[in-house]
Amino acid sequence: MATEAILQRLITNPERLKDLVDKAKDVALQSGMVIRTKEKPNSSEVVTYYPFSLFPTPVPKAAFLQALAVQTHFNTLVDKISQDPDFLEEALASTIQADDFTAKLFDIYRHVQQEGRTQPIVVGLLRSDYMLDQGECRTSSLKQIEINTISVAGFGVIDRVPEVHRYVLRSVGLLGESECVPDNNVTPKMCAALVKTWELYGQKNAKNNFLSLCRNIPVIRRKFEDVSRRGSLDDDKKLFVCAWDARLMMERSLAVKLPDIGTQLAGTKKVQQVLSKPGVLEKFFPDQPRVVERIRATFAGLYTLDMGLEGDKTVEMALAAPDQFVLKPQREGGGNNIYGSDICQVLQQVKESTERTAYILMDKIQPTPVQNYMLRRDFPLQISNCDSELGVFGVYVRQGKDTVMNECVGHLLRTKSSEVSEGGLTTGICVVDSPLLL
Repeated sequence: MATEAILQRLITNPERLKDLVDKAKDVALQSGMVIRTKEKPNSSEVVTYYPFSLFPTPVPKAAFLQALAVQTHFNTLVDKISQDPDFLEEALASTIQADDFTAKLFDIYRHVQQEGRTQPIVVGLLRSDYMLDQGECRTSSLKQIEINTISVAGFGVIDRVPEVHRYVLRSVGLLGESECVPDNNVTPKMCAALVKTWELYGQKNAKNNFLSLCRNIPVIRRKFEDVSRRGSLDDDKKLFVCAWDARLMMERSLAVKLPDIGTQLAGTKKVQQVLSKPGVLEKFFPDQPRVVERIRATFAGLYTLDMGLEGDKTVEMALAAPDQFVLKPQREGGGNNIYGSDICQVLQQVKESTERTAYILMDKIQPTPVQNYMLRRDFPLQISNCDSELGVFGVYVRQGKDTVMNECVGHLLRTKSSEVSEGGLTTGICVVDSPLLL
């Protein structure tokens, strides 16, 4: 790879490296790739560059296109699951007995189903995350980590990342490679779904908290200080707001929710594991074997921890080789999964208890590390072995039984040190990146 040769030359030429890094940061700032600082997180007066990789990361073009092509099928799948209370109740039966968070979500879902939905408009903004798994034959395959239905961070700033990476490649003489960094116009496409939702809602004075375009759509912004008027203090004088009551009120209202409670439940890890079982995808895509094949091709190994022989085998398998697996609770947003020896510690505590059903087990995806520089404020500049995670954004809008929009709208490449098990953009561990399509 030409980028590898450039990296090796930069390592031995610190002045050239510093000059390139400084110019890359300038381009990032000029293009609007900015973020508030840790010291003043609520101030727009002081900003810094959004953390990013110095070079784009090589990604096989076939795998990239595969991820884009399957996204509309995942949109449809999530939407169908959200409308199927019998499936959700069966899939989550054991989980809601052990996981209080999921149980409360399901209680709200059940309440709304029994009462009857008041709002027929449904909108979904999803992000399906993948890594390239390096097989024994040195061939890589696209494997899904998870599908996010509520924690869909990343769009906005990422539209500007390709411009920075093209500049870097051109600066080191890689003009041909700069043309292999794809455009990524996620934000306007995401906003189009919100505009369509607003139009379907049918009220000229409708308001939302997410959108400000040249369409005369009013926007209301709310800060945490506003919540205090409706909150209370607990015994430790910490602000407490009954979020569950608020969520139930929202679900019962005429407002269009993003996501609604059914869509959030469709994104749980337990549902992900159940979908991998033989015959389950066919339930949602009858007489569509090609769609089923495309979705299933992205699945990594997923294993139940339900009570019984199958769950017992999963426990034994994980304890015997913990480095080959990831223990996943029912959460989104990064930083929740359990790895390595920590898996043994958790499973030893819960293996004989129904508490284990709050988790699922997944094969650990083994990517091939790529060397790169991660540019982060207040971090030393050093070359690192990096792993990258490809997220693909999807949007859909449905009114009653009619699907109004179903599109794949862009991608997000996040890169982290191979020494770190996981981490999202919001945790400060990952940096934004661009695929260099090969």
